[in-house]
Amino acid sequence: MGTLGKAIYTVGFWIRETGQAIDRLGCRLQGNYYFQEQLRLQEFVYLRHSVDVSLPALDLSHRTLMNVFDKVPSVDKEAFVAPSASLIGDVNVGPASSIWYGCVIRGDVNSVSIGSRTNIQDNSLVHVAKSNLSGKVLPIIIGDNVTVGHSAVLHGCTLEDEAFVGTGATLLDGVVVEKHGMVAAGALLRQNTRVPSGEVWGGNPATFLRKVTDVEIAFISQSATNYGNLARAHADENAKEFDKIEFEKVLRKRFARRDEEYGSMLGVEREVPPELVLPDNVLPDKDKSAK
Repeated sequence: MGTLGKAIYTVGFWIRETGQAIDRLGCRLQGNYYFQEQLRLQEFVYLRHSVDVSLPALDLSHRTLMNVFDKVPSVDKEAFVAPSASLIGDVNVGPASSIWYGCVIRGDVNSVSIGSRTNIQDNSLVHVAKSNLSGKVLPIIIGDNVTVGHSAVLHGCTLEDEAFVGTGATLLDGVVVEKHGMVAAGALLRQNTRVPSGEVWGGNPATFLRKVTDVEIAFISQSATNYGNLARAHADENAKEFDKIEFEKVLRKRFARRDEEYGSMLGVEREVPPELVLPDNVLPDKDKSAK
């Protein structure tokens, strides 16, 4: 995108900002203090531990890191936090861990500790309890190489290293999942339930189902590795500047290969373009072992 394109983009941005401000003013003049704003694209930021989260986030409609009282989230520089996630209060995320889109991790009345190479998948909710009825303090403690599936709910529980929590599972206060313990998708673990090492628990309320297999133990480790690699790819994409995104979009549109089988079904014959050779920093690296 050239200088003219940048100028047009900037003017368009400020016109939209002005329109939203006028809309808010109109609502207030009408006596209606509630207004709706359309979701607008924001600059994606690869969060680093050096971010000063005490500063206002430039009046954005969403803040990924937010203080509560004197509690400040801490994210390792090698971790990935998706732009639409929310880390609030006393939350610590270790190296190479990933917090995915739509997650809410709230450390307001207690602390949340997440180890290394752990992944908390999309739309999961993690919250703490100040104490239970017996007075026991209930922070969230999640170890290394842990996988927490999509839309899981964790409340005041502990997940030891290489534990696995399936999609949509709910773990209540005082639950402990030991190393290589697995919680099945949709399971509900009642307060103070302990999942011993090497066991699979499931159901509502959850009970022992069977022993974990060697294949499943290997899968837990591989899941952590896979999500670590995927997180780096998402972090790289989110860190790209607008110009680079637009440039790659044009390249893909111009040189995209059409599916030959689909084309033959439509009776369309396409000439296959020659292989596109681009610098390494434009398109993903090819398998170096093939060179």
